[in-house]
Amino acid sequence: MTNAERILRRLDDLLSGPVHLTLYGRAAMLLGFPKPKPEFARSMDVDVVLWLGQAEELERSGNFWSALDLLNREFEPQGLYISHLFEETQVILLPDWRDRRVAIPLACPRLSLSRLSDGDMMLSKLMRYDPIDLEDLVFIITAAGLSPVQVSQAVRHARIPESAEIREQFELCKRWMISRGLCADC
Repeated sequence: MTNAERILRRLDDLLSGPVHLTLYGRAAMLLGFPKPKPEFARSMDVDVVLWLGQAEELERSGNFWSALDLLNREFEPQGLYISHLFEETQVILLPDWRDRRVAIPLACPRLSLSRLSDGDMMLSKLMRYDPIDLEDLVFIITAAGLSPVQVSQAVRHARIPESAEIREQFELCKRWMISRGLCADC
């Protein structure tokens, strides 16, 4: 069982009721693509995108936050965790990202999972001009079979957070993609 599966199955055990989470990052790439790279299984965390208002819904509807706290304390000695929960306004995404999510078939009684769509997964990797994120970006584009035109369309329609740092990283990533022929006219 991979780290991501261990984390998510334990969270499911701790939940008192149904919860839906949207994954991105390496856990999403591991669980949501047919032929993930082996190194994705070594990821020590699970990253989550919350839609606006979902954090409050989770607070009102059950024990998600206390279950998450317990999970993180339980797995701390092993270095495993879920602590990167970002609202949609903090991640580069397409405006209709919620409608485009892809189900992740991990059988859990309370926890249902999806990942960002191929285009949104790709866009989320444009937040850091980092060698590992750029490798992940190429994996997503290749695994999803995204053409340079499709990549360019997603980039042009992306909703970018107001953060100056994210905007700067986004521009660096765009230039990198152009230099490698990954997008037509970003």
